[in-house]
Amino acid sequence: MGDFEGMVALVTGSASGIGAATAALLADRGARTAVLDLDPGAGDARHLHVACDVTDRAGVERAVERVVDDLGGLDVVVNNAGIGAQGDVAANDDAEWGHVLDVNVVGVARVTRAALPHLRRSPAGAVVNTGSVVATLGVPGRALYAASKGAVLALTLAMAADHVGDGIRVNCVLPGTAETPWVGRLLAAADDPEAELAALRARQPLGRLVSAGEVAAAIAYLASPRSGSTTGTVLAVDGGMAGLRLPGPER
Repeated sequence: MGDFEGMVALVTGSASGIGAATAALLADRGARTAVLDLDPGAGDARHLHVACDVTDRAGVERAVERVVDDLGGLDVVVNNAGIGAQGDVAANDDAEWGHVLDVNVVGVARVTRAALPHLRRSPAGAVVNTGSVVATLGVPGRALYAASKGAVLALTLAMAADHVGDGIRVNCVLPGTAETPWVGRLLAAADDPEAELAALRARQPLGRLVSAGEVAAAIAYLASPRSGSTTGTVLAVDGGMAGLRLPGPER
């Protein structure tokens, strides 16, 4: 499938997990891809690897300009960079609240703001933001993280309305619990990793974790010019977690 042929795509938070899977899929489908991360690595030679901290305005602007200069433009921005947080509303101090919101929410705004002049020149400009299913339902022990991802959802809809006249589509994905290095670290820190993994699987009606590749496929769908009439859309990739209520004690 060459639906991204001739297009340039930028993916933040793409050194591993969902971001890495997304960058690889977009490259498979013809895009010239740039991976932006604190440590972008150099594993896939198809990508332009750019070090970028989404909390640093000047650094973000330099990174976007490098992508445009080296790859010849910018058509797709995938705002995937993010960090997690655990606990109820009292568990995180003000500094952690500020940091998580800075990365997960303001980071989306910084990258998109820097990319806007270039996206406006694209015939198929698209932004896809990575949210989370916790933006739409209550999950214990995720107050700060849920607040940040709820803001990403609201920001997505606002940006879609603001930039539809520019020809820029803005959408977001809401993954459930996915098989990523971050989730792996959470499991490793649990008192009983096997029991925690079983609980995470059981709360998603499909009975398993979401794969990074499945989320990447949803992102590619929303970013593709073949989805040219899709904007302001929130696409859940959560194993049925938000929408299904199945009988039985395990659900």
